[in-house]
Amino acid sequence: MSSQILFDSCADYRPFKVGDWTVDPAAGQISRDGILVKLEPKVMEVLSYLASRQGELVTRDDIERDVWKGAVISYDSITTAVIKLRKALTDDARQPKYIATVPKRGYRLIAEVTNLPGGEVREMAREDLISGSPGKRSHSLLSGPYLWAFSLTAVLAAILLFYADRHDRESVVTAQLPPSILVVPFTNLSNDPEQEFFADGMTDDVITDLSRLSNLRVFSSDTSSVYKGREVRAKEIGAELGADYVLSGSVRREGDSIRINAQLIDAKTGLQKWASRFDKRLVDVFTVQDVVTNSIVEALAVHLTVQEEQRPGIRNTADLKAYELFQEGQKLAKTGSRESNEQAQALYRQVIGLDPGYGRAFGALAYQLAYTYRRGWADSPLATLDRALELAQKGVQLNDSIPQTYWSLGYAHMMRKEYAKAQQAVAKAISIAPNYADGYALLAFISNDMGEPEPALDFTTRGMQLNPYYTWHYPYNQGRAYYTLGRYNEAILSLSGALEVNENALPARLFLAVSYMHVDRQDDAEWEIEQIRVLEPSARLAEIRNIIPIQKPELMESFLTDLRNAGMPE
Repeated sequence: MSSQILFDSCADYRPFKVGDWTVDPAAGQISRDGILVKLEPKVMEVLSYLASRQGELVTRDDIERDVWKGAVISYDSITTAVIKLRKALTDDARQPKYIATVPKRGYRLIAEVTNLPGGEVREMAREDLISGSPGKRSHSLLSGPYLWAFSLTAVLAAILLFYADRHDRESVVTAQLPPSILVVPFTNLSNDPEQEFFADGMTDDVITDLSRLSNLRVFSSDTSSVYKGREVRAKEIGAELGADYVLSGSVRREGDSIRINAQLIDAKTGLQKWASRFDKRLVDVFTVQDVVTNSIVEALAVHLTVQEEQRPGIRNTADLKAYELFQEGQKLAKTGSRESNEQAQALYRQVIGLDPGYGRAFGALAYQLAYTYRRGWADSPLATLDRALELAQKGVQLNDSIPQTYWSLGYAHMMRKEYAKAQQAVAKAISIAPNYADGYALLAFISNDMGEPEPALDFTTRGMQLNPYYTWHYPYNQGRAYYTLGRYNEAILSLSGALEVNENALPARLFLAVSYMHVDRQDDAEWEIEQIRVLEPSARLAEIRNIIPIQKPELMESFLTDLRNAGMPE
């Protein structure tokens, strides 16, 4: 059959089979032997797309172009969708029967694909649900441990960690969670495709502004980006994420004028809570963000603290060209490659040249330089790290009203092993924006480096809830904390999940190898070391001290001993 015909047919919701699984795009589920598995819409689209090109190499660029429609997404978004698909199909990445990974290139669906008559799959699914036969069950990937299956106590412990002494965390009492909201990426209605950066920037800024409200749970930008370019109803998003409300909007720019539409929908009822249209001159456009935030506060009756009532709005650049270049740099920065890192740095420097007072650009450039140091790409490592700290401090000086500048400062301090200063900076970021998922993730990194696994687990749990489409860093920090606690089987599960998101994540392979050593899986440990040597041929124990900073000497020596026993050369 024609691959294009099959993928187009998926848009018409016609069923088909992949191996022994029956796929029903209309119902958003797959079934086999009476077992029904619900798939998220984007995961179903990936499956349909791979099926449309059965046996072919499908690159990440292909998937981003044809499934995400060119939306700005993180490198891990596609990998996360494939991981969830493998879990649904009960496939093994190392010995695949359905989806094979082609290292550094993409994926190939290797199972047989066949079409089915239109009604067959739905009738079978209906009978399965009615029969209630023993062994027949239905479950959803969204109920798995990687999203919402975390205890309320753990959530509250993470939230309150900044307001109570860490030794008192166990005394936290449960309370009703505040309402949650997802901001769907604003649609660009302009004729100019270049305005896509502007629409994405508006989305991110609204998310940042809402994240500053302690009595509202706001999903992260990474999770928001998954819905870019998709026609999806608020009730569907509510079902997928457990979101209470959905904010959507559009941007149309013509000459010196811009029109912005925004609406707030109740995700449970599908009813509109608030809507408005704004016609502004470009120089006044950022005032809309404050209006949208205030309108949501009123519509949802969100209680504001005294500090939140007095907090100023987000200070943006008044130079629209600088703003667009900054957003272009943000897209490049998400890919994480050396080339994109250098390109993002160049764009941030242009932005600073256009607007020397744009604090967030200084913070973004600081992070890219610190990341350059971390990856060993810098010709003058210490000078690069010094410059990163200088830029991060300048970013905070210019704009201390947003979490991103403090986050960059915390990251620079962490790279310098100045952990107390790093914690202080990131805690400030979260005090500004209690819903800042990346802030919790960075605090987990810092806690692990300090040899404090319990708070690392708390922070990771909170970050995963705010960012269900998390990057590999989240399960990595979770697994690393489990290793330190001696909970090796749990460490293996989390670290394997991190590698499914990013198979090139060297730190995750290091901790997976040493975790295998403690459960008598020497062969698996040695295999991980071999993979590390393929990724980094120069990897040696002497270099691990710099790659994985561990503040406590006894923990570092124990870690290095485990690596040595697993086969890592001196």
